[in-house]
Amino acid sequence: MKFLRRNQVKRQKVQSSIPFRLNFLFFIVFLLFAALIAQLANLQINQQKKFASEVNSTDTKVETKNVQRGMIYDSTGKVLVANDASRAITYTKPMNVSSLKMYQIANQLVKSVKISTSGLTESMEAQYYLAVPSQLKKVDKQVEKSQGSLSSTKLYQAEVDYVKQKNLTSNLTSKQKQAAIVYSKMSGAYALSTVYLKYNDVSDREMAEVGENLTSMPGIKIGTSWSRSYPYGKSVKSVIGTVTNRKQGLPSDQINSLLAEGYARDDSVGSSYIESQYENVLKGSKQIITLETQNNKITKEVKTFGGQKGDNLVLTINADFQQKVQDIIKSEVESVAGSNPYLPGAYAVVMNPNTGAIYALAGVSRNLETGKISENALGTINQTFVMGSVVKGATVLGGLLSGVITPNSNTLTDQPIKLKGTATKASWFNATGAEDMSLTASDALMVSSNSYMMQLAMLEGGFHYSPGSALDLPTSIFSKLRGYFKQFGLGVKTGIDIPGESSGFEGVSNQANIGKALDLSFGNYDSYTTMQLAQYISTIANGGYRLQPHILQSIRESNNDGKLGKTVYEFQPNVLNVVQASQSQWGVIKDGLWKVVHSSNSLRTGGLLSDTTPAVAAKTGTAETFHGSTETETDSSVSYAPADNPQVVVALAFPGMASGNETHASTQTAATIYKAYWKMVQSDQGFK
Repeated sequence: MKFLRRNQVKRQKVQSSIPFRLNFLFFIVFLLFAALIAQLANLQINQQKKFASEVNSTDTKVETKNVQRGMIYDSTGKVLVANDASRAITYTKPMNVSSLKMYQIANQLVKSVKISTSGLTESMEAQYYLAVPSQLKKVDKQVEKSQGSLSSTKLYQAEVDYVKQKNLTSNLTSKQKQAAIVYSKMSGAYALSTVYLKYNDVSDREMAEVGENLTSMPGIKIGTSWSRSYPYGKSVKSVIGTVTNRKQGLPSDQINSLLAEGYARDDSVGSSYIESQYENVLKGSKQIITLETQNNKITKEVKTFGGQKGDNLVLTINADFQQKVQDIIKSEVESVAGSNPYLPGAYAVVMNPNTGAIYALAGVSRNLETGKISENALGTINQTFVMGSVVKGATVLGGLLSGVITPNSNTLTDQPIKLKGTATKASWFNATGAEDMSLTASDALMVSSNSYMMQLAMLEGGFHYSPGSALDLPTSIFSKLRGYFKQFGLGVKTGIDIPGESSGFEGVSNQANIGKALDLSFGNYDSYTTMQLAQYISTIANGGYRLQPHILQSIRESNNDGKLGKTVYEFQPNVLNVVQASQSQWGVIKDGLWKVVHSSNSLRTGGLLSDTTPAVAAKTGTAETFHGSTETETDSSVSYAPADNPQVVVALAFPGMASGNETHASTQTAATIYKAYWKMVQSDQGFK
C-alpha cells in the first residue's frame, strides 16, 4: 500500500514539471528569434550603406597581354622579317598598391634577377628613395620649411628635386640601383596594366628563382617578349622600317593616341615605313584577361580571349633582285665617284607598269666629305632632283593635248632660242645654230631637243616666237605645263604605300621668272623623286593609266604550323587618273622613245641600250645643276621593256655628276638592271 502511494507521488511530480520545461524551451526559442530579428534589422538598417558600398565596389577589369607581331615576306615567300621569342619578367600592377609595397617587391626581385642600369636617372633614384614612408616624411618636412604649402604634384616634384640636390642617393648599392630601375617601371604603370621588367637574356637560374617566389611578389609574372629578326639579312630594312623596343616604348609624338588605342607605354610599335604603315595589320589582337575585383582586390581571373598573332605581309619586292639592284647602284656610285666629287648618291626604281607593283627600290647616299656610302633606298621617294630631259614625253603629249601640234602636223625647226634681254637657250647639239634642223615630235624626243620643247611651251602660252623678240607669256603657262606633268605623276605624290614621300619641288612661278617656264618645258626647273619618274614612265608604257605604286602584295594569316595561311587581302591595281590621249597621240610618244634607243641617227641619246634584250624604249636626261658655284649635272633615265609589250619599267637618277660628264651612268646601269630582272624575276621567253 505504501509502495503504491510513493509511485503515485512520483508521477504527480513528473507531470507537474513538464509544463515548466516546455515553457523554458519556448522562452529560449523566443530569445533566438528575437536575436535573429535584431540582427536582420541591424543588417538591413544600420549596415545597409556598408554592404551596399561593398556590392558597388565589385567590378570587372580587363588586362591585356601582347601577342607576336605578323611576319613580312618577299614576293617569293622568303621571310624578310620574323620574330624571336625570349623569356621575360613582367609586372601586372595591382589595384591600389602602395609605393612601399612596390619598393619591397623591387628589392626582392633584384635578389634573383640582374637588371641593367644603363637607363637609370637621378630622378629614378630619388623616386625610389622616397618610396620609403619614413624617408618621404623627413624630406617633406624640409621642403615645407623652405617652400611652404604646395599642391600634391608640385610637392612631390619638389621632394624629388630636394633628394637630388642633397645627393641623398649617393650611397645606393648596385642592387639598390637595379631596384630603382624596377621600381620606376612598376610605379609608372597603370593599374592592371603589364610592363616588362626584363625582356631579354633571362637565365635559367633567374627563371627558376622568380618562379619559386611568385607568391611573395604580387604582380610579378613570367612571360614572353618578342623582338624583330631579319633571317634574310637587312638589305630591305631601310624600306621595311623599324619597331620600337621595350626601352624606347611608344613614339613620343604618337603616345597619347596609341595609349587611347590600348597600347601600353613600353609596347613595341612600328615606328617607320612599312612597319608603321601596316601597324594595324601586323600588331595582332592582344590576349584579354577579365579580372573580377571586390574592394580593389582581384577575386577571379578568366582568360576571355587567347589573343591572335598579327597577320603577315607579303611584299611585291623580290628579295634577291632587291639586293642585286642595291649592289648594282652601290657599285656604280663607287665606280664613278672619283671623277664626280659632288655625286651625293644614286637611286633606282623597278616597277610593273601594268599593276604598280614595285620589284625593287634601291639607293645609296654618299658623304661628300668622307666619301662613305650608305644604303638609302627610301631616297627614291623622299629625295628630289631636277631630272632634265626625261620629262619631255610629258611635254610633247601636253602639246598634242593642247592642240598646238597634232599627230600628223608636228614639225618644228630646232634652233637656238634668242629672246630679248635673256641668254640664248639651245639644244645640246645646236648651241650656235649651225645644226638647225626640222624635227617631228618623235624625232625631237629621239635627239632630246630643248628648242622643240621651248617652242611648244611658247605656242601653248599664245606666244609666236621670232628671234630677238621679248618673251610675252602669262604666268598661267606654269600651271598649264605642270598640269600635264601632274597627269603623269610628276610634281604630285605617287600614293605609294610607304609614309614620308615627297611631292617634289616647284620653282617660282611669277612674271619676273617667266623665262623659267621655258626651262620647265625641258625638265630643268622643277624637281621630282625617282619614284615619280617610275610612275611617269609607267603611265606612258601602259597607255595612259597612272597607277598607284605599291609594295604590299597581300595580307595573309598564319597556319597552325607557322607558315603562310589564307589570303585575307590582295592589292588590286589602283588607277589614280587616266591621261585622255588618243592612240595616235600615244603613238607619237612611244615612237620617239623607241627611236631614242634604236634609231640609226647619230644624235640619238639612248644607244647604250640598243643591245639589251628584250628591246627597250627609253628617254634619257641631263639637267644642268650646281653645287655651290660649281656646275654639275643630273644624269637620269626612264625606260620600259619589252618595247612592244611592257612588263617592267626602270627609273634611275645620278644627281651631282660633273658637268660635261660622259659616263652615261644611268643608261649603263639600266642595261645591267634589265639583265638581272630577266634572270631573277621574270623569264624573257616569248618576248623580243
